[in-house]
Amino acid sequence: MIRTKRIYEEPSEDDGARVLVDRLWPRGISKERALLDRWEKDLAPTNELRRWFGHDPAKWDEFLRRYRAELGEREEQLARLRQEASEGTVTLLYAAKDEEHNNAVALKRYIEEG
Repeated sequence: MIRTKRIYEEPSEDDGARVLVDRLWPRGISKERALLDRWEKDLAPTNELRRWFGHDPAKWDEFLRRYRAELGEREEQLARLRQEASEGTVTLLYAAKDEEHNNAVALKRYIEEG
């Protein structure tokens, strides 16, 4: 099972493996408070794509298309997440305020559809 969650929310035992999927470390969060299992910054959108998108919902469909193209080149990391999700819960953590239009949501969809 794959979930998404803002890193600013309190960690929970239900989170399972906690994986940060942002390229930049979230502001105001210490490594201790984050309680990460790992940081998969290579699964985040490239800096160019991240800047272009700017969390603009009007760009969401095009962002999804471009991000999927990037993810197509990261099968090794994706295989690891798929395997973990088949064995238990994986929570993809993100810092964005928009809970519907962010890379963790896009990544979750990509993994579940793949």
